Amino acid sequence: MRRLILIVFAIVGIAWSSRALFAFCGFYVAKADTKLFNSASQVVLVRDGDRTVLTMANDFKGDPKEFAVVIPVPTVIQRDQIRVADRALLEHIDAYSAPRLVEYFDNNPCQPVRLFAMEALRPATVAGAADSARARSLGVTVEAQYTIGEYDILILSARESTGLETWLRQNNYRIPAGASNVLMSYIRQNMKFFVAKVNLAEQSKLGYSMLRPIQVEYESPKFMLPIRLGMLNANGPQELFVYALSRRGRVETTNYRTVMLPTGMDIPVFVKNRFSDFYRAMFSEQVKKEDMRTVFTEYAWDMGFCDPCAADPLSPQELSRLGAGWAEAAFGPFARGPLPGAARQQVFLTRLHVRYDNAHFPEDLVFQETGDRSNFQGRYVLRHAWTGNDTCPAAADYRQQLPQRYNNEALTLAPLTGWGLEDIRRQMGAGAQAR
Repeated sequence: MRRLILIVFAIVGIAWSSRALFAFCGFYVAKADTKLFNSASQVVLVRDGDRTVLTMANDFKGDPKEFAVVIPVPTVIQRDQIRVADRALLEHIDAYSAPRLVEYFDNNPCQPVRLFAMEALRPATVAGAADSARARSLGVTVEAQYTIGEYDILILSARESTGLETWLRQNNYRIPAGASNVLMSYIRQNMKFFVAKVNLAEQSKLGYSMLRPIQVEYESPKFMLPIRLGMLNANGPQELFVYALSRRGRVETTNYRTVMLPTGMDIPVFVKNRFSDFYRAMFSEQVKKEDMRTVFTEYAWDMGFCDPCAADPLSPQELSRLGAGWAEAAFGPFARGPLPGAARQQVFLTRLHVRYDNAHFPEDLVFQETGDRSNFQGRYVLRHAWTGNDTCPAAADYRQQLPQRYNNEALTLAPLTGWGLEDIRRQMGAGAQAR
């Protein structure tokens, strides 16, 4: 019996201004990438008019012969609209957009350093199909079938959900309980079903030990992500990361609240060694605060620059392989080399993070592009105290203010993470004991 993995699919389915800023003068320390979370799905969603290019990474662990995926799609997808992508593309966009921890070191108050505003920030550097007659008797039509890379792919249509469910079961797909009702909702929308299995012979021939992401492209006015199928066989809440690339600006959901994560606050320096724990706790607290009914924006920025950069921005070639090739096309002769910042600014990235289950997310996610190009990032700041011995009046004032600063950091961290205040002060050390 094959295990059926029902993945989400996008159906065409304090902030920083872009004006002059002070250049970042600290050090990037760590990032909160998707590896911090279990049961995490990643989707890169490129939207350009009614055109969508979707790249999906699965977190399937097990024998490849047990892998399969069923995805509702708005139309019959042609062979040249299906590709196998490089997992490194998703790893790069994840690293580039991940919430980050940065640190600053206080200057000697007796030797103040003057900061100058900059006019611009630096550029960042399927086994075979069942018999057709039998399928038709169940109201199922095999619209197309392809072998692409290590995947055998079918495009199915169906007249009713019980027939589709029966067909899938007869072809050794294990359907989770409750699938029929959800499948019917997509059939009523006249949607098709993209079904992929691993072709073991092709996988062996190609030499890939890990399953690569699947990429599909199509045209439809619908801009949504059907997450309900993915919850049918889920063991508890799921994590979903959507990296949306557009020309216009930030992407948000229209049927659930989209909110920015808390950002920009100073937190105690001991968090440097506990950043993974901090970020998981902080995100869980925000989910709890919003009753798990909210989609969170973790990053919104164009590819022209970043400050600080958790990783280099994606190259024009990488963006094109994800489907955002319009910036290259706009600069014709420059398409083979590095693009100027003006070209990369035409590609705006929004990173969305949602923790969901059936009780709190009863509807599929519906998206819209906005004209908002304001920059935002999940960014948390460590400020190391100056520890010199100078004795000027400014140094005396500085030392007098430190206990209150430590206290403010502790009072910020406690509600942000749900960690106990006394435990935080204990980890901060003696300097934080003053109230």
